[in-house]
Amino acid sequence: MKKKLKVLLVFDAPYAVGRDKDFKQEFKDPDWVTESDVYKALEGNGYQLGLLGLYNNIGVLFEELKRNKPDVVFNLAEVFRQKTYLEKNMAWLLEMLGVPYTGASPTTMLVCNNKALSKKILSFHRIKIPNFHTFYRDYKIKLLRRLRLPLIVKPLCEEASRGISRASVVDDEAALVERVKFIHQRMNMDAIAEEYIEGREFYVSIIGRKKIKVLPLREMNFGRIPEQESRLATYRAKWDKAYRKKWGIENVFAGRLAEGINERIEDICKRAFRALNMQSYARFDVRVTSNAGIYILEANANPCLARDDELGQSAQKAGISYDKLIQKILLLALQRKH
Repeated sequence: MKKKLKVLLVFDAPYAVGRDKDFKQEFKDPDWVTESDVYKALEGNGYQLGLLGLYNNIGVLFEELKRNKPDVVFNLAEVFRQKTYLEKNMAWLLEMLGVPYTGASPTTMLVCNNKALSKKILSFHRIKIPNFHTFYRDYKIKLLRRLRLPLIVKPLCEEASRGISRASVVDDEAALVERVKFIHQRMNMDAIAEEYIEGREFYVSIIGRKKIKVLPLREMNFGRIPEQESRLATYRAKWDKAYRKKWGIENVFAGRLAEGINERIEDICKRAFRALNMQSYARFDVRVTSNAGIYILEANANPCLARDDELGQSAQKAGISYDKLIQKILLLALQRKH
């Protein structure tokens, strides 16, 4: 009889818990939808499954790995001590210990987490990105001549649109200074200001390693937000259900595109995937202008894996069931080991 693969599902917990916790109650909460979806898919694939919720103590991970010796870790850990930029360290630890893990390498996570660094690499590979400037803390803030207004000011190393609101779009130097200071002082982070690209916003999911597959495009429909206002994927536009309902904001499969645009988007995102050495699974946030310019706004390593999020929806549209998607991600981790 073939031995079942031992999988350890690792994720963030909002409080300290024991290594033997089953999380059945937590998985009923909508805030735990990703962990619950992945857990059910792994269970459905018949793996020998362990659970580990991490909260500010990496020691419990070492204990679990030593005691139960999983064949592979399904890595959903995104923060440590409330800092998202420490996400990469989980992968580094697993790599140091020689334990196979799902998702991006620590180097790729480091690059993608730093918006300026990823944009520099993409620009080097002749992939269009918005013109930008990084404003580090303790340095003078001023509007550079090479930057064209309006600009969007974001935290340099943050995810899921945290720190992005309608106030992030600035039209003059005074507003730029004010918003950069907000990021520096209130979020305790460096800031990046990039030129606002007018156009349609698409989400392009990719899965694979040596052979990669671009999944059907998703698009953010900005609904009733006035045309004259900046249409921006703010934190509220992405995650606040009441706000989305009020303005009719929906994420849908991409509508009609001019001939050849879909193929160009796929080609550009494949090039970006390889340029950033992403491997496994990823998502690109892309803007397409009225004159068919294609810009990559963000490169997301280890994007959300909830069944109803962009990657899960795109996979199902491509004929890949959610359980098969999770299985594919797991098998890619084992292939990388060898």
